[in-house]
Amino acid sequence: MHTATAKTLSDWLHHCEQLHPKNIEMGLERVGEVARRLQLSFKCPVITVAGTNGKGSTCAMLEAICLQAGYRPGVYTSPHLVHFEERCRIHGEIVSADALVPHFEAVERARTQGGDEVSLTYFEFTTLAILHLMSQAPLDVAILEVGLGGRLDATNVIDTDCAVITSVDVDHVEFLGPDRESIGREKAGIMRTGRPVVVSDPVPPASVIDRAREIGADLWRFGQDFNYTGDKQQWAWAGRGRRYAGLAYPALRGANQLLNASGALAALEVLRERLPITAQAVRAGLALVELPGRFQIVPGQPALVLDVAHNPHSVAALTANLDAMGYFPTTHAIFGAMADKDLGPMLAKVAPLVDRWYFTDLDTPRALKAQQLQQRWGALQIAAGAKREVPTSTHASPLQALAAAMEVADPADRIVVFGSFYTVGGVLQQGVPRLQAKHLGA
Repeated sequence: MHTATAKTLSDWLHHCEQLHPKNIEMGLERVGEVARRLQLSFKCPVITVAGTNGKGSTCAMLEAICLQAGYRPGVYTSPHLVHFEERCRIHGEIVSADALVPHFEAVERARTQGGDEVSLTYFEFTTLAILHLMSQAPLDVAILEVGLGGRLDATNVIDTDCAVITSVDVDHVEFLGPDRESIGREKAGIMRTGRPVVVSDPVPPASVIDRAREIGADLWRFGQDFNYTGDKQQWAWAGRGRRYAGLAYPALRGANQLLNASGALAALEVLRERLPITAQAVRAGLALVELPGRFQIVPGQPALVLDVAHNPHSVAALTANLDAMGYFPTTHAIFGAMADKDLGPMLAKVAPLVDRWYFTDLDTPRALKAQQLQQRWGALQIAAGAKREVPTSTHASPLQALAAAMEVADPADRIVVFGSFYTVGGVLQQGVPRLQAKHLGA
């Protein structure tokens, strides 16, 4: 591809997909080399957020509070639900496709500089392009969500001013290791000597704590350096030198969001000298925070719940949140998932709440086919000696699965869409659906 020719964002994304480096060496050497050629650096404080679950919510809360404090935050998150541009927000706004194009061009120039071509994966290339855009924007704070792990993630070419590690659980075992300890070791790779690290997992793997001590990071542990208390009406947070009392619950729903909010407040506390935040900004930010697809309840008849839960830990949280919603005559579940997921515990956890399954294909070769999901479900039912007859069906896309659920759903039912970003993104292709059961006005 010649950068002299005008290219659209979709052209560049296609170019990144075509690169497909073979037998590529893992590590940050390649990304670091291109970052060096780009002279990539940030003049503002950088907060890097790693973890298995809760990263996106933590980033969204940090952003919302900073916006309410009058700052200009830049946020990088991945993956996206519908459009690639969702991965970058500047001052609360999703960047335009056109704004990203010059930064893809810059990465390509740096990657091929002097004929010494550096191989990059799709994720590495696109991450560098967004980091380059953010580094050139007038920001007061950069908030970076780490991809899979931490140590080898492309975001880790940037030295963080404050690392945050949210809940650590077993996921992506082929890349990160088979257990929480080995996965924690990868996440701990974002820590820096002498810099603060906020660990909001209440029971973190020992590997995370050991690594912090080993490199001399300033460790902030949930339950020791910061904590929260709460009742049904309000909650309070306390850190090493500061307290917030009488806080309203975050606008993001779900039992685990206070942990995420606590981690976000601890990160802002450690950066207080460079980024002062008022109590009013904390209150307003938590009240206004939005993040599509995180236990997002869309009002309508039937109710629609969207959740990107895609591993046993996040599905357990989704199950607890669904349980707390109260009684619905029938719960319809639209489910699509990647082939590498630990399906048994995911399906077993939520199964008691589901009355009908709609298994769906997803628009990625990494996903299991709807028929395979249906077969796995059937095998699990037989193994568990299930007494309850639960109807299942298979569909070519999440939108078709949603249409099928709407055909049989009662106005008082609920439809839950989960299993992957692709599953939730699939039902959002034409915007947020507002459901109106067809026989409601009959």
